[in-house]
Amino acid sequence: MSAAAILIPLPVLIPMLGAAATLIAGRRPRVQRLISLIALSAVLAVSVTLLYLADRGDTLVVQVGGWGPTDDGLGPLGISMVVDRLSALMLVVSSIVLLTVLLFAIGQGMRDGDDRQPVSIFAPTYLALAAGVSIAFLAGDLFNLFVGFEVLLAASFVLLTVGGNAARIRAGVVYVMVSMVSSMIFLTGVALVYAAAGTVNMAELAIRLDDVSPGTRSALFAVLMVAFGIKAAVFPLYAWLPDSYPTAPAPVTAVFAGLLTKVGVYAIIRAHTLLFPDVGLNPVLLVAALATMLLGIFGAIAQNDIKRLLSFTLVSHIGYMIFGVALATRLALSGAIFYAAHHIIVQTTLFLVVGLIERQGGSATLRRLGGLAAASPLLAILYLVPALNLGGIPPFSGFIGKVALLEAGAADGAVLAWMLVGGGVVTSLLTLYVMARVYAKAFWRPREEAPEGQLAMAAPTALIADGGGDVEFNARADVGRMPAGMVAPTVALIGVGLALTVAAGPIFAYSERAADQLLDRPAYVGAVLGEPS
Repeated sequence: MSAAAILIPLPVLIPMLGAAATLIAGRRPRVQRLISLIALSAVLAVSVTLLYLADRGDTLVVQVGGWGPTDDGLGPLGISMVVDRLSALMLVVSSIVLLTVLLFAIGQGMRDGDDRQPVSIFAPTYLALAAGVSIAFLAGDLFNLFVGFEVLLAASFVLLTVGGNAARIRAGVVYVMVSMVSSMIFLTGVALVYAAAGTVNMAELAIRLDDVSPGTRSALFAVLMVAFGIKAAVFPLYAWLPDSYPTAPAPVTAVFAGLLTKVGVYAIIRAHTLLFPDVGLNPVLLVAALATMLLGIFGAIAQNDIKRLLSFTLVSHIGYMIFGVALATRLALSGAIFYAAHHIIVQTTLFLVVGLIERQGGSATLRRLGGLAAASPLLAILYLVPALNLGGIPPFSGFIGKVALLEAGAADGAVLAWMLVGGGVVTSLLTLYVMARVYAKAFWRPREEAPEGQLAMAAPTALIADGGGDVEFNARADVGRMPAGMVAPTVALIGVGLALTVAAGPIFAYSERAADQLLDRPAYVGAVLGEPS
């Protein structure tokens, strides 16, 4: 057995075994934390190794249980796990985020203020979430992609409702209901694909779907795009996200915002490039991308809560990735891949910074914040760097990814593509405006000028009378102090974001090689089915 065959299942097996071990150690939180850190560190090391191996050339494949292609021409009978440049990059970036957010959660105390929170379930559920992410990125067939989504759903609901207050339960119910609808649509799509092609293995589908009528292919793609569009929060299927994410604890919101929507984007990229490259629905995706950009950023402008504001910017910037996928050229896919990696890091960082803002200022509502730059110059810098990166200020990685996508749109030359170029520029400028507005109100203006500035440090009874949603956090005695265990992971993740800028050349070149690999369908088919490409 090759080294790659041994390594490929490990990003799933290690966190699953770690989750089991942390459940056994449920009454020993220090042991739980140690196991979790070792597991996610090991996943990161394996992911980096897989990225190196995948970039050396061929797509890496392991047939679980040895049930590979048969001599009589049938495809793999078991589970295919596949690593190419795209999946390897997503594994590395997600591993960095998962490990960093875990360190932040440990520094925060595995909770966000309520002593009644059952912290013993955080570690095993978090590791299960990590396993679900890896399953989705490694899946070589549609059904196991569905399994990865379901593992994510189960873990996400537990993490989203940690603490059990009314707002979190309500948000968790909304999240689960929307996710269940998405899952039902996805499972229906898998069944329809199987009925049309007789397999769910992606490599086999890449061959067999070519023999299906164009109308049927378009219908199958549309069904899958609805399911993936809900996961990725693409217009008009995004309304659930701003109501679900902001209620969760800061580490949970950060990992959700950074990773979960990108799993949906990954599924869209894989389905569009491998299974349905020529279904003729690209104009629909372009319109959805434009609407996602503009409606998301307009929603952000209207917000006063920083978490909700960032949730809307999250939706908005998903539009850039869908823009690249819809154009489906080498440059467009390269830009989408680079921008996805950039956005995972930067969006996660900003939500961690919001956790620090809550700890320092006692609230995440702009109406109650002010004077944070004077109170903590370090916090002002920690916010400013990723905010400028998200806004696309040169020379940050956000600027580089957007320029690639805009250049791809201009090279396409179609009217709709030029509309996306204009929409992308407007969205970038409005993102910068939104980020500057947060800085001006939360950091620059004096606290006493905030309309409700006196409430952020008020007694819990005053907050209850005011109807504030963050009573439990503001009642803590440690508001105004940022633990080093929370600051250090945030600084580290900002460093990763800056590394994307410093090493933008090699990373974008890797993205170009990943795009070339996505466009070379025969090579993927040959690697999985054991046939010459």
